[in-house]
Amino acid sequence: MAAYLQWRRFVFFDKELVKEPLGSDGAAPAAAAAPGPGASKFLCLPPGITVCDSGRGSLVFGDMEGQIWFLPRSLQLTGFQAYKLRVTHLYQLKQHNILASVGEDEEGINPLVKIWNLEKRDGGSPLCTRIFPAIPGTEPTVVSCLTVHENLNFMAIGFTDGSVTLNKGDITRDRHSKTQILHKGNYPVTGLAFRQAGKTTHLFVVTTENVQSYAVSGKDCPRVELDTHGCGLRCSALSDPSQDLQFIVAGDECVYLYQPDERGPCFAFEGHKLIAHWFRGYLVIVSRDRKVSPKSEFTSRDSQSSDKQLLNVYDLCNKFIAYSAVFEDIVDVLAEWGSLYVLTRDGRVHALQEKDTQTKLEMLFKKNLFEMAINLAKSQHLDSDGLAQIFMQYGDHLYSKGNHDGAVQQYIRTIGKLEPSYVIRKFLDAQRIHNLTAYLQTLHRQSLANADHTTLLLNCYTKLKDSSKLEEFIKNYQEALRYIGKLPFEQAESNMKRYGKILMHHIPEQTTQLLKGLCTDYQPNLDGRGDRETPGCRANSEEFIPIFANNPRELKAFLEHMSEVQPDSPQGIYDTLLELRLQNWAHEEDPRVKEKLHAEAISLLKSGRFCDVFDKALVLCQMHDFQDGVLYLYEQGKLFQQIMHYHMQHEQYRQVVAVCQRHGEQEPSLWEQALSYFARKEEDCKEYVAAVLKHIESKNLMPPLLVVQTLAHNSTATLSVIRDYLVQKLQKQSQQIAQDELRVRRYREETTRIRQEIQELKASPKIFQKTKCSICNSALELPSVHFLCGHSFHQHCFESYSESDADCPTCLPENRKVMDMIRAQEQKHDLHDQFQHQLKCSNDSFSVIADYFGRGVFNKLTLLTDPPTAKLTASLEAGLQRDLLLHTRRGT
Repeated sequence: MAAYLQWRRFVFFDKELVKEPLGSDGAAPAAAAAPGPGASKFLCLPPGITVCDSGRGSLVFGDMEGQIWFLPRSLQLTGFQAYKLRVTHLYQLKQHNILASVGEDEEGINPLVKIWNLEKRDGGSPLCTRIFPAIPGTEPTVVSCLTVHENLNFMAIGFTDGSVTLNKGDITRDRHSKTQILHKGNYPVTGLAFRQAGKTTHLFVVTTENVQSYAVSGKDCPRVELDTHGCGLRCSALSDPSQDLQFIVAGDECVYLYQPDERGPCFAFEGHKLIAHWFRGYLVIVSRDRKVSPKSEFTSRDSQSSDKQLLNVYDLCNKFIAYSAVFEDIVDVLAEWGSLYVLTRDGRVHALQEKDTQTKLEMLFKKNLFEMAINLAKSQHLDSDGLAQIFMQYGDHLYSKGNHDGAVQQYIRTIGKLEPSYVIRKFLDAQRIHNLTAYLQTLHRQSLANADHTTLLLNCYTKLKDSSKLEEFIKNYQEALRYIGKLPFEQAESNMKRYGKILMHHIPEQTTQLLKGLCTDYQPNLDGRGDRETPGCRANSEEFIPIFANNPRELKAFLEHMSEVQPDSPQGIYDTLLELRLQNWAHEEDPRVKEKLHAEAISLLKSGRFCDVFDKALVLCQMHDFQDGVLYLYEQGKLFQQIMHYHMQHEQYRQVVAVCQRHGEQEPSLWEQALSYFARKEEDCKEYVAAVLKHIESKNLMPPLLVVQTLAHNSTATLSVIRDYLVQKLQKQSQQIAQDELRVRRYREETTRIRQEIQELKASPKIFQKTKCSICNSALELPSVHFLCGHSFHQHCFESYSESDADCPTCLPENRKVMDMIRAQEQKHDLHDQFQHQLKCSNDSFSVIADYFGRGVFNKLTLLTDPPTAKLTASLEAGLQRDLLLHTRRGT
């Protein structure tokens, strides 16, 4: 129980009388006018007001004449006739523009409930959507209180005979609404309130003697007895979420708070309570002023008598009274437009406007109530910068009073907002070194210290001779790593380069994890509050490889992680990973594990990451005798000679032949090397020699004599080894000789015929007997063109298709080929003579040869295996064609 006498009082509200609005002529509206000297200045409500409520931007009043009045923010008072006699209860919903009222249309006890839709009009008045009697039975009783649920599905009415009725369903319609008697008792019902928690709806019912709650969302509406004392009318209210929607009951001795299933805290606020309200985290209590003697109920009310009441505004969270004032004859207290409005019996409206947070804090600062200011700032949800400012002022206050221990505790709460040098300068005195140490320790724990702060803390430990703290600070590798992980990227990268080896030696796994994040997508780990929406930074992973010098297992994990999540990692990552895998493979003795490591190394080589560093990968594989990798790299680099030599060194005969078969088309000399290799072997290699000879013979790669000379070095290679080769070679040469002799005979006959034809052309006339044009194949007509070759043309056809007047269009393509061949031979002959001449005359023979190589003179090579008759045949054909071409001239 908290006694209010211990609570401090403040003036956190400004009080003023509400003024009347001015009409177009400067006068007050007639509806708001009231007699008296101040009628034109201050707002005055109509007389006879019996009930009040607020919501949806208006203050709502009901009077003894049956009228309901609305006072909007513009203060233009309007009203309509709701009942014929009087209005007794009003409930304005906050989320819907619906007003529920209870009043009387006739004398006697016959209250009527009316539901008004304020958004629709009926003849200038709000539309009444439903009217029904408030009393469910036939026994007359007076309505004491009314409440409506914001979902429009529940409405409860309390009576003076102790009963409560509950309307379920749509309260705006008769068809979908059912009424039941929820509660019966012997004491008048003084307060009702609905509380929604999830899908469960509770109804608080308070009488003059007890408090209970009902779970009205269920079928049976179970009841819970909460207390055995109650309160008077208008002395109960429902708090907001800041007090967990508790039901407040203001008794004469204490104010009690209730949950649906139990009683909560209570506060000892003395005085006879008249009104209780909840406003924006404040409890508003109107009680009878103890300094004024209560007026007897039987005394007459004259114009001089008054009933003074005390209005207190309590802050239950921070335990202080935010406002306190005495009023005369308070009718009700309403909350709207962010302010409190106090209605008094004289028709006046007093506005209580809450001061802003900064003003309230300054009032507390002037009284040095910093703790209360901090609590108030937190309850007002002041931002961290504002709180830090309060902590700093509080620390300055304690420091000025000599309370250095308390001051440093407040300064510690400013870390992250206040510049540390501001605090450090205050405690540099040797007598305050323990306070400085406490501040620096917290600065490091929150990962906001720099190198200078660390040096200063180490000096403090040294001066205090606190060896245990000093050793703990230096050797706490886990804390150091966590601290680095909270630093910005540049600082984290710098510290890991500086201290990475030490951390890796003591906590390798955690250090490896931090390096993985630092080299991929680094985000400072601010107690799990890393901003994952912004892109992170990425360090060069290759620079951290030396940190793993004595930790191959962590190095392998780091390199594999980088190669998987960041394919564009630096080449050094892949080089190191290959070397590490080859080392593990070379030292592994378990066959199954060795096979797995072998596959990993080959997979890495085939990843395509070593195209630009082929030599480095090859050296690594050769260093670790990783032969499969060497062969793969040889093949990728088209180093077929090296592949051949590798198999030759290991005497892998079948692989030697296989290499020739696989790459012999690209490099024919492999077959010659294979034959030479097998020729030097003294073992029985007849099978492989035969295979090589077969391919050499089919591709005509070597002269037979060279083959015989090569195999002559092998003592095991008998004549039977090359017999088939020689027989096939001799047969082919015999066939070639026969073909050449036949071709020579044919060319000689052709030459004799051509020479006879040439002689005839020289000695006898040529008769042109062609009757058709050789181009259009139509009958010849004069003028026409005839050639000694026997082709004839229309003159117009010849002019259209000929390229030269001296050449036959039909024979020109073939003649051009022959002339090109003759010209090429002449050029080659001339080029040979020129080359020989320059070579003899030049002082630098090598530059001459290089020049001719650069011009591509020696690009075309002649195989030694070409038969000698081929040159003779080519020369003979060229000579015959030249003679024929010289004699096919134009004739007319």
